[in-house]
Amino acid sequence: MADQLHIIENEFWQIGILPDTGASLAFARARRGEDWVDILRPTPASDYGSSSKCSSFIMLPWCNRIKDAQLRFGSQTYQLKPAPDDGTARHGDVRSRAWRLEVQAGDRLHLRLNSLDYPDINFPFRFSARALFWLERRDFVLWLSLKNEDIYPMPGGFGHHPYFVRPGGTNTPVVQIPCSQQFELVDYLAVDAPIPVKPALDFREPRALDERELNDVLTGCQPEEPVRIVYPAWKLQVDMHSDPVFQHILIFAPAGQPYFAVEPMSNVNDGFNLYVNRIPGSGVFVLLPGEEKSGMVRLRLRATE
Repeated sequence: MADQLHIIENEFWQIGILPDTGASLAFARARRGEDWVDILRPTPASDYGSSSKCSSFIMLPWCNRIKDAQLRFGSQTYQLKPAPDDGTARHGDVRSRAWRLEVQAGDRLHLRLNSLDYPDINFPFRFSARALFWLERRDFVLWLSLKNEDIYPMPGGFGHHPYFVRPGGTNTPVVQIPCSQQFELVDYLAVDAPIPVKPALDFREPRALDERELNDVLTGCQPEEPVRIVYPAWKLQVDMHSDPVFQHILIFAPAGQPYFAVEPMSNVNDGFNLYVNRIPGSGVFVLLPGEEKSGMVRLRLRATE
């Protein structure tokens, strides 16, 4: 599927985008001297058709998991198609869909999706979405929107799932996440309101990403404070600035793998059930007919000493 690859680039970034694979990213490379280095894990061309193997994919119209694949909203319960391994509905639906190209230029790409184009969409409400990618010198910007195209109010959520490279040795990433709270998860699902962050998950001060396995959600982030990822050997820092709609940060670091994920999300894992149970912190938003919600994530490159 290499022919579907679209590239935007400038003197600092080189980004590969796959509209036919859910608007996923094939790579995100940063200039270092005369060379390019992969900031996000690169996708082999043979895997361009699989969003799970991409550098990053979009989660929409919900993030992460919904328990038992049952979406409850108002007085209704809607059965969604479950994932085969754990029975949850996972990561939304759009990452498996082809998005339509709206604008293409050297430093930007605009894409659109309408759920009406897919009779088998795994969501009971009609919606549309837009994904805009562009470059502003050292900034790589990802803008995402969700619009209610139905005649009824609709719950929703969205987010990004970027996999950052995880070199070892002297280039082990140093991570800082300015969040003061965490969710306690049961089978990767939030079951209650957030609590103060425990020392094991406190990334408010920079800390090297050790070999621990992580799959946790942080929240209570400081406004205007970015997530920071530093690669010491490259003398390179990536600052992730997210709009307030992205209330939660999921950090996923599988043991023994050369990558980790830092995911800006609007809703927490199983946030739809928190919302219907009136538990604070779900991050779920409700869109009236014709209403749209959007959010921006900005990856900014910085040189370090």
